[in-house]
Amino acid sequence: MAASSSSPVRIGVVGYGHLGQYLVERILTDGPGLGLTLGFVWNRNIDKLRGSVPDELMLADLSSFAERRCDVIVEVCHPQIVKDFGLRFMSQCHLMVGSPSALSDPDLNQKLRQAAQKYGRTLYVPSGALWGGQDIQRMNDSGTLKALFIRMSKHPSCFRLTGDVLSDWTEGEGRRVLFRGAVAELCPLAPNNVNTMAAAAVAAGSLGFTGVQGEIVSDTSLSDYHVVEVEVTGPDGFSVQTVRRNPARLGAVTGSATYNSFWNSLLCCRGHGGRVYLC
Repeated sequence: MAASSSSPVRIGVVGYGHLGQYLVERILTDGPGLGLTLGFVWNRNIDKLRGSVPDELMLADLSSFAERRCDVIVEVCHPQIVKDFGLRFMSQCHLMVGSPSALSDPDLNQKLRQAAQKYGRTLYVPSGALWGGQDIQRMNDSGTLKALFIRMSKHPSCFRLTGDVLSDWTEGEGRRVLFRGAVAELCPLAPNNVNTMAAAAVAAGSLGFTGVQGEIVSDTSLSDYHVVEVEVTGPDGFSVQTVRRNPARLGAVTGSATYNSFWNSLLCCRGHGGRVYLC
């Protein structure tokens, strides 16, 4: 469902946390000049929208999203929304999954890919804080990607983990490895923190969520930024290592540079038809 040059692309935003607020403001401010218009905004607590989102753009019941006739729905909420609504979204429009950790569920991953083909929609996966995602994807597509490892280090206040893995942290304790292993196992532990790794697993389709290895590290010295380290291994001793420092306040799940990355990903959502697309 690609809009024509004379018809703006209608965007529905699902989730109104810090990232959702940023995207809504950018669409309202810059969207008209770029061929984008806001179709609706949904948030679990609709009261959070009042005073900042025009009443006519608030969506109280997410199940009625189709009435807004959007071209693209942007999920920036929680992996559970992708599980509950992803297939329904894709039956009506393209979907940009801001919580690609949901795709670590192999059954959901397969069903969303099948829906993309069935309906001729695109399942967009934003690269977020992943540096070199397109290069990883090209190596994967050419059959030269042998291994991929990603380490994400943050101040402990920036993690949102299931269970009590980090409940006993103390200021000044330094560095602590919380988990190292397959991204498939890591996603349920830190669904809000490892979307960068999930995007990498999508790019590295031949390795997938079980083959891509990840590590999350709590480090109390990281009070000003998150660190994302990526190591790509190819044939005959080829390797690339990158280190990305993403400015972030204490307690921030998402680094500041990732907001603009998401916006740039949204600008690419013009319909690529029947497939998964890393943007």
